Amino acid sequence: MPGETGDGEFQNGRRSRNVETLRDEGEYFVHVKQFQKAIESFTKALEMSTGDKNCLVTRSKCWLQLGNAENALTDAEEALREDKDFIRGLYQKAEALYQLGDFETALVFFHRGHKLRPELQELRMGIQKSEEAINNSIGVPESVKLQASGDLSYFFKHEEAVFLQSKAKQSKGTYQKPGAKKETKKERERPKSGGDSKTIKQLLGELYGDKEYLEKLMKDKSLTGEKSPMERDIKHKVYDGLEYLNSRADFWRQQKPMYARKRDKEKSRRSAKQQSRDPRSYILRSLDEIEEDQSEGKYEQSLKKAQKVLKQVEGMSSDELQNRAEIMATLYSSIGNAYLEMNNFNRSMEYHERDLELSREHDLEDAKSRALDNLGRVYARKGSFQKAIDVWCEKIPMSKSPLESAWLFHEIGRCHLELNQYVDARDNGRKALEAAKEAEDDTWKLHASVLVAQSEVKNGELQAAASSFEESLQIAKDLEDNVAEQAIKKALDEVNGKIVRGEGDDEDEDTDKKIEQRPGTAGSAKIESRPGSTEEQKTEETKEKEQEVAE
Repeated sequence: MPGETGDGEFQNGRRSRNVETLRDEGEYFVHVKQFQKAIESFTKALEMSTGDKNCLVTRSKCWLQLGNAENALTDAEEALREDKDFIRGLYQKAEALYQLGDFETALVFFHRGHKLRPELQELRMGIQKSEEAINNSIGVPESVKLQASGDLSYFFKHEEAVFLQSKAKQSKGTYQKPGAKKETKKERERPKSGGDSKTIKQLLGELYGDKEYLEKLMKDKSLTGEKSPMERDIKHKVYDGLEYLNSRADFWRQQKPMYARKRDKEKSRRSAKQQSRDPRSYILRSLDEIEEDQSEGKYEQSLKKAQKVLKQVEGMSSDELQNRAEIMATLYSSIGNAYLEMNNFNRSMEYHERDLELSREHDLEDAKSRALDNLGRVYARKGSFQKAIDVWCEKIPMSKSPLESAWLFHEIGRCHLELNQYVDARDNGRKALEAAKEAEDDTWKLHASVLVAQSEVKNGELQAAASSFEESLQIAKDLEDNVAEQAIKKALDEVNGKIVRGEGDDEDEDTDKKIEQRPGTAGSAKIESRPGSTEEQKTEETKEKEQEVAE
């Protein structure tokens, strides 16, 4: 039925918008290094678009940043399932294998990617570091010196058998059983660990339990004595296991993978706590812990820590605590971000305003830029788009990189589009596109070009919109972003159809709905203004779309 077809198209369009929104959100969280939140966004996107290889690869990258190489490898392999030559998937799989310590296989995939794209420096560096890791673990041939050590019992047995045979030939008619003579083979040395037990335990992780079990067996003379062949065999097997574990501990001591560095960081924190009990050291360590909790999505936990530390800082004077104002501003920001992610917008705004006020009072430029950024996000999440525009415009002169400028202009443009200010939306979209080109960031080129095209459609500039969508389509193809590519194709077809029919923009708004991005970090939806709609209708639509964003 016609109604059913329309509903199906609407649902498909809505699904495409939601996937794109979630992916934009995930990319933003990667940009600000909130990798746990990024993983959550990409996971939701993958639930709607199963097998999206760009989502899988970026989520794999996030897993690596959190030290979970196993999940990173799983996502990379899934991204390669349909396209074995997907270059980002090959690179990500090689990185995951490298972090897992499988350097030989990692080298294979770095070479495979380099064969397809020899111009990529990341793949050349991957080949180099894999080869160095292999050499560090097994050594180069010139460094190998053969020694008469280890288990040489086979050679001793062979030598002894030859000797006994020669002695039997020399004997005058007397028969002597070869096995009757006691073997005089060299005693194998007991394996020794290279380091204290605490260090070995950190390096081996779960394998340390196996090492303890083998050492316990070695002390049990009823099992590892020399009385029977079985006991000797058990003893040699135990020695083999201990030598292997000792070699693995030495290997990881040299390599220092990501998770070992994380353990070292935790160890240094504990050590610092034991060596120093002054309040400043405690506060600085707490700030690191709060930041780490938020990067892992533990917002309630980070909120409690930040409130506890803030109470202590407020009770100290500037003489007792150097940089007191800067520390307080950082804590206000952390508390505001925690409340924002917990959807308590009013409390979030309260603390971000405190951060801004304090940074202005003490002329803290970086803190002021951070506060304006966060306030804009809160306003956008609430649907107060004009206020978001005002604070983000104040932040523009403080931008420190083309990529940050691209993000800012894009968000300001999206807010203008929400307010039906299409010329301003188009102009900011073009500024975002220029900044993204300067930053050489294809992802933000795509977002900015789509924003420009949507604004031009709304402004009745259909020919310009078609050109902008064509540019967006090419970028999506270069990124191998199938979801965005399909959505852009649909939007481009509709724009071309309007041009052929000579229609204006007022007759159809579906083009603007095909690809939806967000101002702020939550993917705020669009407030539509239809001919003849009342302010009450627009308010009701705003509530519905804010509810959709919250979900």
